[in-house]
Amino acid sequence: MGKLSISDINLKGKKTLVRVDFNIPLDKSLNITDDRRIVESLPTIKKIIADGGRVILCSHLGRPKGKPVLEMSLKPAAKRLSELLGKEVKMAPDCVGDAVTKMVNSLKDGDVLLLENLRYHDEEEKNDSAFAKQLAAMAEVYVNDAFGSAHRAHASTEGVTKYISTCAAGFLMEKELKYLGAALTNPKRPFVAVLGGAKISGKIDVIQNLFGKFDVFLIGGGMSFTFFKAMGKNIGISLLEEDKIDLAKEIMQEAKTKGLKMLLPVDCVVADELSENARTMIVSIDKIPSNMKGLDIGPETIKLFQAELEKAKTVVWNGPMGVFEVEKFARGTFAIADILADITAMGAITIVGGGDSAAAVSQRGLDNKLTHISTGGGASLEFLEGKVLPGVVALTELKGKSLKCV
Repeated sequence: MGKLSISDINLKGKKTLVRVDFNIPLDKSLNITDDRRIVESLPTIKKIIADGGRVILCSHLGRPKGKPVLEMSLKPAAKRLSELLGKEVKMAPDCVGDAVTKMVNSLKDGDVLLLENLRYHDEEEKNDSAFAKQLAAMAEVYVNDAFGSAHRAHASTEGVTKYISTCAAGFLMEKELKYLGAALTNPKRPFVAVLGGAKISGKIDVIQNLFGKFDVFLIGGGMSFTFFKAMGKNIGISLLEEDKIDLAKEIMQEAKTKGLKMLLPVDCVVADELSENARTMIVSIDKIPSNMKGLDIGPETIKLFQAELEKAKTVVWNGPMGVFEVEKFARGTFAIADILADITAMGAITIVGGGDSAAAVSQRGLDNKLTHISTGGGASLEFLEGKVLPGVVALTELKGKSLKCV
């Protein structure tokens, strides 16, 4: 389905409502600790400014549950965006209401206004039509550049499109759909999926949707122990989804039937507790002590996975290999990030599906060393699952456009 792109329209003099994803991390002093999502929105914002459009930005931040929360104000985002653009970004006191309308109507060509947190109103997440209509009344054009929120049918992502006739994808939205879409529809092979994270239940739909599209699956993280349990192995006190053991058996059988290569860890780092002071050991998967838990992949597994990744032409990675937030159990996750950076330099296409994997890449300082790091954890996961993204479907269709959307 082709969708109208911001590059297809001239926004001169147009009041343009842009849904961005400024759901940024703040420290206790309300300083931004990672401005990547703001930086990623710059191409779209600069295009509107260059056209002579009037930019009205809207976003959520955190979960304020329908009321103003000082710690979840978007004021730090306005300040940082001002610095990045080298021009004033006006900050609205709310996202709807008379005061906001007055500020919108006073905008001149090239001006930028950031509305206050959408989720200060519970109507946003309820996709309330009256609230969506209030947002839409401010603008003549709508642009969705918040891929990270495109999997939610909220007032600012889906509802608003019913009241504005011109609804386009921003540059970041296009970029996300281009890389994820191309990976799923026309990948360079061998095509390798690296899946990790805590639970199989969070990745079932991804695995099943990707069967037949990938050549190799590399499975790590806490979810691997449910597979090992399904194989009859002793996993000590490692994370286990008891009710998913049969499903794990089915997945392994399906992979075997379809001739897909599915590799699980051969060794792991075990500990008696999850802490920096924990007593750790590296053991074979067949020798996990009954009183210890697996918290990272081991060095032999890193070598095994590296051998597969070095042959890959396309890689999609979603989910860490261990509890990387604790340094003792971060080696496996960081090793995958390093390997992906190396093969990217050799010409492979490497895509990180947001969330914890993206955080690990950033922590490793490799943001610019991989092909694409998604800004949308949940959205990229649902895209990989083959699900419809309401925020994308709602955009204006453009027949013959090459942008692929779900």
